[in-house]
Amino acid sequence: MTDRGSAWWRGAAIYQVYVRSFADGNGDGTGDLTGLRQHLPHIAGLGVDAIWLCPWYPSPMADSGYDVSDYRDIEPAFGTLAEAEKFIEEAHSLGLKVIIDIVPNHCSDRHRWFLDAVAAGPGSPQREMFWFRPASPEPPNDWQSRFGGSAWSRVPDGEWYLHLYAPEQPDLNWENPVVHQEFREVLRFWFDRGVDGFRIDVADGLVKDPALPDVNGRSPEDNGSAQLPFSDLDGVHEIYREWRQIADSYPEPRVFVGEMWLPDQERFARYLRPDELHSAFNFDFLSCPLEADKLRAVIDSTLAAHALVGAPATWVLSNHDTTRHVTRYGRADTSFSFADRQQGAPTDLELGTRRARAAALLSMSLPGGVYIYQGEELGLPEVEDLPDEVRQDPVFSRTNGADPGRDGCRVPLPWGGSAAPYDFGGDETWLPQPAGWERYTVAAEAADEGSMLRLYQQALRLRRALPSLGDGPLTWLPSAEGVLAFARDDHFTCVVNLSGAAVALPEHTEILLASGPLDEGSLPSDTAVWLAR
Repeated sequence: MTDRGSAWWRGAAIYQVYVRSFADGNGDGTGDLTGLRQHLPHIAGLGVDAIWLCPWYPSPMADSGYDVSDYRDIEPAFGTLAEAEKFIEEAHSLGLKVIIDIVPNHCSDRHRWFLDAVAAGPGSPQREMFWFRPASPEPPNDWQSRFGGSAWSRVPDGEWYLHLYAPEQPDLNWENPVVHQEFREVLRFWFDRGVDGFRIDVADGLVKDPALPDVNGRSPEDNGSAQLPFSDLDGVHEIYREWRQIADSYPEPRVFVGEMWLPDQERFARYLRPDELHSAFNFDFLSCPLEADKLRAVIDSTLAAHALVGAPATWVLSNHDTTRHVTRYGRADTSFSFADRQQGAPTDLELGTRRARAAALLSMSLPGGVYIYQGEELGLPEVEDLPDEVRQDPVFSRTNGADPGRDGCRVPLPWGGSAAPYDFGGDETWLPQPAGWERYTVAAEAADEGSMLRLYQQALRLRRALPSLGDGPLTWLPSAEGVLAFARDDHFTCVVNLSGAAVALPEHTEILLASGPLDEGSLPSDTAVWLAR
């Protein structure tokens, strides 16, 4: 059971809110803090322990808020700082911790730091906050943006600056002590307002090799390649030791969650040493095909790597950057890769939904914490047929449409009604909702005992109530090929049947919860069950 004390995060269920798409409280079609506060009972009613919010800072929205123009305020389209403080207070009153994003690798080109650097000119102290290099006919090296194209752009005087993401997101230079001091103050600004922790964007990428060597075509997605000069360099750990001291200085210590896409589990675990980050996202599990042997291998390697540093694992099926898993699991290839989102691949949503229900019970019963991305509790599929003219993700524009981008998992939530905007708020939502979503609304699913929403509510409440679940040990049990079976202690068993035939249930005293109908004591394909032993 989740520890509600200082180590609450070790077994927490955390609900991810993409503010822009959660709920609109002022009728302009964009999600905001008013809408979020109005729907806090929905989140609390699921049985989660915390909320993680994607960036809520002022931003020109070149990358949906990950281009921050002020780390100490709230995006006006979302609300005000005073309203953010009310939200934190109201969340706490419902027993919910609050985690917010921090984006330390880069800021917006409209941030005063970058505006001052451009105005100050070459060789100035202001430019030392970023990676500026002298004017020349060619970029300083061959680095490519993760959003497509070169990672270098020019300012008007001809100097180049580094941006590993969009040109509107200049990379900060963490060799500069001023950058360190600014972010120490940002952490304290929000901790002092009651924020319980930060999710750190691009946590592996802050430190770069100052020689800026060419990478000769290698990319962060090249698993097993030699170390890249802008990812997972040893110096990054000093930053997090510095931050951890700040987090631990509060009467109730605050927490950090890292976002690192790293191929090496042992290097991944280094971020989770006792004086660094508390936890990190498990993207190997998210990306893994829904196949029993591959899932077991990922689970084993994850738990082994985390055991090296005494850290809890996390389990996540979807987020704001990845194709929703209801869609992924309805395909012949159920894995996820940024290199190929399989846009338009044949998809059986009925099959994907059945598998997603089973995967939910699997993820919620594994040792450690679990993340739920808004809408997955409704079984929302990816929206793959958005018109090109409404897509806003820079990935789409910078790859000339070769990569459809991430807008399809960011479509605003349906709350009620029979047609768009499904009680989201306003007349038109900032990304259009598809027809046929009336069956996915919160109102419709709350009235349906067999809905995905009801399953999540039951599972999360059981997870909170059962001493077996959350942080703790796991023991594999004998099982047929294509079946995962494990015990969390002497009283709880989870069985997930990913084979092509029904299998007999192991000995048990009670069926606690099943992801779908059982067949006279047998567990059908693509179904999971929680058993009391």
